Amino acid sequence: MGLYTTLVITNRAPGVAQLTMARPAVFNAFDETMIAELDAAFERLIADPAVRVIVLAGEGKHFSAGADLQWMQRASTASPAWNLQDARRFAGMLARIESAPKPVVARVQGAALGGGVGLACACDIAIAADNAGFAVSEARFGILPAAIGPYLTNAVGKRQAKRLALSTERIGAAEALALGLVQKVVALDELDAAVDATLAALLAGGPGAQAEIKALFAQLEVGPITPAVIELTAQTISRVRGSAEAREGFAAFLGKRPANWLP
Repeated sequence: MGLYTTLVITNRAPGVAQLTMARPAVFNAFDETMIAELDAAFERLIADPAVRVIVLAGEGKHFSAGADLQWMQRASTASPAWNLQDARRFAGMLARIESAPKPVVARVQGAALGGGVGLACACDIAIAADNAGFAVSEARFGILPAAIGPYLTNAVGKRQAKRLALSTERIGAAEALALGLVQKVVALDELDAAVDATLAALLAGGPGAQAEIKALFAQLEVGPITPAVIELTAQTISRVRGSAEAREGFAAFLGKRPANWLP
């Protein structure tokens, strides 16, 4: 499914594309090239009507060690203009993952550090092996987790996000689950089975409905349910109920047959 120097894209299952970061020698740390390739690959998979769900994985023992330190060292001596453009590319790549109209699942094993935590948080669902460890480690190098900050905060809440960023403390899979950084933890040898079970559940849903869910939830905040929010939800469901996909979904259920979007 295309030639990349830092990624491998495979058909994991009908309707499922797996995008694997493939720099295991550096624990899948990312640099300018991988960031550009991740952005381009997600753009391509989002546009592909045959792809219903995207899995983001890391080759080898670790998910991602975050930013390649050689890349960060280059950035530390580059011009302000270069740094701004470079940072915008990274932030844009994370935004493309998070805003994809298709479900995105992170398959996490081993280390997820710095920007690797951000990648997991940008995905809709993160499933981790019990050997996974997470650290928001940027402050150790005199920088901060700026681009990943919004995704980390959305995943674990502001106070826990600040604690992780300020302390750079490494946490295990069980604590990551308790914080909401990941949503499921299984034994390493059960990781792929757990991912596949989640994929089967995702493929059972209507693709249009899932795109609508992501678009609606992106506009919702934790807090008061205002008249504007009530009207937004009413307008959304009234529009979607009249869609061809909704008619097919109800007809399939009442007719006791599979919906036509199932692989």
